[in-house]
This record gives sequence, C-alpha cells and structure tokens, in this order.
Amino acid sequence: MEIQNSYCTYVCELEADNIHRIYHDTQYGFPIESDDELFGRLLLEINQAGLSWDTILKKQDNFRAAYAEFNIAKIAAFDAEDEARLLSDAGIIRNKLKVKAAIYNANQILELQKTYGSFKKWLDSHHPLSHGEWVKLFKKTFKFTGGEITKEFLMSTGYLEGAHAADCPIYQRIKNNIPK
Repeated sequence: MEIQNSYCTYVCELEADNIHRIYHDTQYGFPIESDDELFGRLLLEINQAGLSWDTILKKQDNFRAAYAEFNIAKIAAFDAEDEARLLSDAGIIRNKLKVKAAIYNANQILELQKTYGSFKKWLDSHHPLSHGEWVKLFKKTFKFTGGEITKEFLMSTGYLEGAHAADCPIYQRIKNNIPK
C-alpha cells in the first residue's frame, strides 16, 4: 500500500498499540458530534502550539481531567483559583496564555450555543469554507487560533480535507461513514 499523506505514512509502520496509530485510526479526521468533545479537540490543538503532537497525545487524559472532562460550561466558569490550579498542574501544558484562551474560548462557545444551538451547528453553518476563510472566522471568534491550529482542528474533526491520504484504509472508513 502506497500512502502519500505524511501522517498516514508515519503511522502505517507503527505497532497497533502505538499512541499515534490509535489516534490516527480512531480519532483523526473522524467527525465529532459532542460540543464538549469538539471543544476538547480545540483545546488540545491550542496546547500543541510550539510542541510535538506526541506530547499532547501522552497528556490527553491529564487534560481531560484538569479541564473538567472538557465540559464547556464548567470551563467557562473557571476563576483565578482554577487558573492557578491549571498553571501548577505538571500533567498538562502550563502556559498562562493557553489557559486563559481555554476559558475565553469556552465562554465564546457558550455564546455560539445560544445563537446556533450548538458549537457543532455553528461549524456546520459555515461549512464548507476555504482554509483562509476558516482562519479569519476563528481569529475573529476565538483566542490562540492561528492558521495551523485552525487547520489541524478542522482536519482532525472532518471539516477540512487532508487528514488522510486517499489510499489510507482509514480514509475509506471515514468516507463510507463506518464507525470508529
């Protein structure tokens, strides 16, 4: 099998229990229905900025625990005490700008939910857009969402093409809407 996408190429040689292989085969590029899980993916992508995805994958359970199971309403209500707790948590990325962005973005999503019914419906209402149009929209709406973060979030959740090469078996599962 000749797979051209670099992530697909990388993981096809890994053992089935490798964290990257598991992510590629069960999460990357698959649509997400839950607003909390969509927000969780955005939070992970934001925290990856300047770091390796390997670091984030290894810490994803810690992020889930530290950020209230990615519950948007709970994160939106985080206060200074919660910020201090997150900034002292060695299990996650301790970056003040990223922590503040998570709380701000949770509040933004609560507003989007009021208007659109859900974060997913907001995304759906703008789909399809070009990468550049998505970046402009995300920069207007959220904090810490530049071009690469926006691209990876949208590819990893199925809103932008490119997560998998056409000859990758996972591409066919996603295209044929076969469950994870």
